[in-house]
Amino acid sequence: MIRIKSDKIITGEAIIPGYLYFENGKIAEVSDVEHPVEKEYDMTGLYVSPGFIDMHTHGGAGCDFLGSADDIVSGCNFHLSHGTTSICPTISAAPIGVMEKSVIAVKAAMESAELKSNIIGAHLEGPYLSRKQCGAQCTDFIVAPVKEDYERLVREYVDVIARWSYAPEKDENGEFCRYMTQNGIVSSAAHTDAIYDDMRVASDNGCKLVTHLYSCTSTITREYGFRRLGVIESAYLDDSMFVEIIADGKHLPSELVKLILKVKGSDKVALVTDSLAVAGSGITHGFMLETEFVIEDGVCKLMDRSAFCGSIATADILVRFMVNEVGVSLCDAVKMITKVPSEIVGLNKGRLEAGYDADIIVFDKDINIRKAFVMGKEVL
Repeated sequence: MIRIKSDKIITGEAIIPGYLYFENGKIAEVSDVEHPVEKEYDMTGLYVSPGFIDMHTHGGAGCDFLGSADDIVSGCNFHLSHGTTSICPTISAAPIGVMEKSVIAVKAAMESAELKSNIIGAHLEGPYLSRKQCGAQCTDFIVAPVKEDYERLVREYVDVIARWSYAPEKDENGEFCRYMTQNGIVSSAAHTDAIYDDMRVASDNGCKLVTHLYSCTSTITREYGFRRLGVIESAYLDDSMFVEIIADGKHLPSELVKLILKVKGSDKVALVTDSLAVAGSGITHGFMLETEFVIEDGVCKLMDRSAFCGSIATADILVRFMVNEVGVSLCDAVKMITKVPSEIVGLNKGRLEAGYDADIIVFDKDINIRKAFVMGKEVL
């Protein structure tokens, strides 16, 4: 048995003093009772939190999650140093054969002895997207759902693919979404020009998440004078729908984040980095597949500066922005990057409660990560 002592243990809606006990990779107890232990970490004055869970990131420290297993492991270990104990390596739209190779690399990374954090599974962001809402995704690779392709990938890699982002308006009768739901894969509306009717079909077939709300997601349009709701409004109306936001302080202004929280509430909002391989690398210019980018003003942009094409954020930056700029409580900020994504993906993580996985981080008042445990093992 190991315990962490602190006067700032983050448990749900409260920050309490006491002890966090864990053994065999699981949390055993959180209380103010002293039990005999083999080892104690005295973290008095520091916050003890569930490990951060990033459901959407393309890499970090110069390592692209479209790359080799070694690249994926290195990128995941980089994000661990910023508090991310569980991660979904994200694969951008590419020819289906290229995306499959990346899924295979994710599988190898999940089995690597060098991996220090948890890989939840791969997140496929494409290729079944909208060209009108492609953002930084390369239009050459965007196609309509091909049943033979996605069914084959799911049959072969169902234990590796955690989520698949797609444009609901491209999914006839919700067939793709229904197949993902039946196989336990989270389907998410992304890079989409869907209207309300499309989102209803998606929701009815198991879609429960919108990928980076307001970033490449449709809003109200008019057809022959009649207004039609888009993805944003549909997500607001559907109380069961979760939304993820890129809370890097660049993609969405703090006022817009406040609006999202006012409508959806912190129980339905997940924070993601959507970080690129260049996060933490010092690189200022390059290419993502065929898309050229430049990094300035703390964010990655298309060369013509017409749009962002990903962030250079890490998870600690998200929490810092939510607390300091948006004004939410530390408990709510932590919840949105621990408990909420855990519920979306279906993990036994994200809470400091008995029975949950002992994925634990320790940070100071400025959200600088001081220590991390993954399944009870000290890794940072």
